[in-house]
Amino acid sequence: MAKATLIIFLFLSHISVGILVLANEQKTWCVAKPSSNEKTLQENINYACSQVDCRILQKGCTCSSPDNLMNHASIAMNLYYQAKGRNHWNCHFGNSALVVLTDPSYGSCIYE
Repeated sequence: MAKATLIIFLFLSHISVGILVLANEQKTWCVAKPSSNEKTLQENINYACSQVDCRILQKGCTCSSPDNLMNHASIAMNLYYQAKGRNHWNCHFGNSALVVLTDPSYGSCIYE
């Protein structure tokens, strides 16, 4: 009985690892929660852009429009999230961010 239990455990462990690998291979993005306030969004932009290159947000660049905090925060937070390895903890930002499975890119603004 113990041998059968061990075999079942190893089989289920193998399946679980496979599911985790598939989940980690799924492309994800980090965006600002719609309920976030402006102060938090600006703090998130400041922090993320102090860690990664946010030039795509500069006026005239591909992701500068629409020019609002929600849009810019989402782009900056995603740049940070992608650069840091797409770990869920890199998309926390004081609980003001969400990991999403749908590509938030729009027009010529391509989310990394």
